[in-house]
Amino acid sequence: MTRRLLAGYLGLVLLVLLGLEIPFGLLFARAETSRLSNSMERDAGMLAELAEERIEENNTDELPELATEYAERTGARVVVVDRTGAVLTDSASTTPAGADLSAQPDIATALRNRTTVGTSPDPDSGTETRYVTVPGSSGETIRGALRLSYPTDVLDGRVRDIWFTLALTGLGVLAAAALIALALARWIIRPVHALERATTQLADGTLTHLPATDLGPPELRRLAASFTHTATRLQHLLAAQRAFAAEASHQLKTPLTALRIRLENFEPHLDPAVHDSLDEAIGETERLGRMIQGLLSLARLESAATTPEASDLDAVVADRAATWAPFAAEHDVRIATTGRPAGHVWAIPGALEQIIDNLLANALRVAPSGSTVTLAVRHVPHGIELHVIDQGPGMSETERRRAFDRFWRASDTHHDGTGLGLPIVRHLVDASGGAITLDPAPGSGLDARVRLRPVAIHPTRLVAGR
Repeated sequence: MTRRLLAGYLGLVLLVLLGLEIPFGLLFARAETSRLSNSMERDAGMLAELAEERIEENNTDELPELATEYAERTGARVVVVDRTGAVLTDSASTTPAGADLSAQPDIATALRNRTTVGTSPDPDSGTETRYVTVPGSSGETIRGALRLSYPTDVLDGRVRDIWFTLALTGLGVLAAAALIALALARWIIRPVHALERATTQLADGTLTHLPATDLGPPELRRLAASFTHTATRLQHLLAAQRAFAAEASHQLKTPLTALRIRLENFEPHLDPAVHDSLDEAIGETERLGRMIQGLLSLARLESAATTPEASDLDAVVADRAATWAPFAAEHDVRIATTGRPAGHVWAIPGALEQIIDNLLANALRVAPSGSTVTLAVRHVPHGIELHVIDQGPGMSETERRRAFDRFWRASDTHHDGTGLGLPIVRHLVDASGGAITLDPAPGSGLDARVRLRPVAIHPTRLVAGR
């Protein structure tokens, strides 16, 4: 962002400089051309008067000295002709005396008592020259003409000098503007970077450096102060939530356990006809305990902002399958694993174990005797999919859509679930940057599909397909 601000400032300054210096340079070039023309016309008129006097006095021997002196002082070339166009003197000594120049347009025009100004190649040197040719006359009497010429290199040099000066000035202004813009950009960006770092830390749940509230423009100072207040408040709320989740587990378990023991102790003193009701009350107490445990687990997950890390999916799948195999065998259900090795995937610490445990627990609740629950690892474009497939009754499309709602259970559910297992799974998958969907399994049953990012791909969040 600093570079963009700097580029914007310098672009604006450069635009202003170009808008000022280019017109000024063009104006100077025109003014210098006009000044040189006026100066040449003035000097040519004065020299023509002096030459006309000497021609009138038949004192033409002084003309070479006059022309040479002026030429040495100014760098110009002076050519003087008489009324017939014959050369009387040439300061450059390239045209011999007596040569007839009456056929040249500017000389012919001057001998008709008119001044000529223009630019043309020098016939002797071939360089471009700017000339003024004026008549040497008294009234209507023309006694000769004088041509005063300058190489255009003189004018071009002056124009180049001013352009060079303007360029140096512009570079100096641009350098000064760059320093000022850099200081201004850093003054503005420093608090923005501090806010960015603080926001990242807050998202990770480890805000250790609050942004300074005395840096940058007033608007950013107020923003930093507001962010600091909000972040501090959020940290207090998260700390309170974590404390509640940590304390509630212990505080709630004790009275629930005591209640269950008291209910069990009532059994010998109750009429056998109400034993079924007592068993249902004890079951509801146990379900309430599991529900509280699930809520506490969700609270801990939602309050903990953890960054995904590389986790060995193959090792976790093998470990959880081996752990659940004895429990599955008690219900005459087999757990099978299939698929090629997947390697490491992105997941928050401990998430893969909880995901597989919850999905296997749900699958084993509905798996009929003699069936198989399959843990399948599949490679898909830009990801790895873990499938937990059972052969139970499955779910309708409406039930699959609502399965991730908290406390929701299908109307024909005959097990003692709390309706929190799948919400916990979805939260873990989302926090790991993955996606989970429930699809019909081939034949019958449910296919819980968890898609995760392999370690070779940055752990960005996936969108679950429906």
